[in-house]
Amino acid sequence: MALDQSFVGRSHPPTDPYEVGREKIREFAEAIGDANPAYTDPEAAKELGHPDVIAPPTFVFAITYKAAGQVVQDPQLGLDYSRVVHGDQKFTYTRPVRAGDRLSVTSTIESIKSLAGNDVLDIRGEVHDEAGEHVVTAWTKLVARGADEEAGRA
Repeated sequence: MALDQSFVGRSHPPTDPYEVGREKIREFAEAIGDANPAYTDPEAAKELGHPDVIAPPTFVFAITYKAAGQVVQDPQLGLDYSRVVHGDQKFTYTRPVRAGDRLSVTSTIESIKSLAGNDVLDIRGEVHDEAGEHVVTAWTKLVARGADEEAGRA
């Protein structure tokens, strides 16, 4: 079933704030194998001009992907999430994510396309801190694989 095109341009309310912790940043940096001291050592981060440790660029994916999940769970959209794969991700930063940030995400469906029997959904997540300042924009591309023709004949 094709996705409902009327969802293009639809925004969802901001998420509850997510508090970024030093330990979460450290764990994430270790998990991706990035030993940059700005991710784990407050003094190293301060030497680079940051008030506290900063997060690796892909750290914000965890909160923007969760926010995108709220968008795709709307049953009227018509998305069969069991057929979804992650297609692409990109970020544009105003400033790094820092320990102590309280971040909220507003998600908007930018486009819905059908390509080769698959539905492709582009979601933009605008991330702001608790003062309302923009931190990063994240784009998530989700691909809902089309049903196999053979499976449809069974």
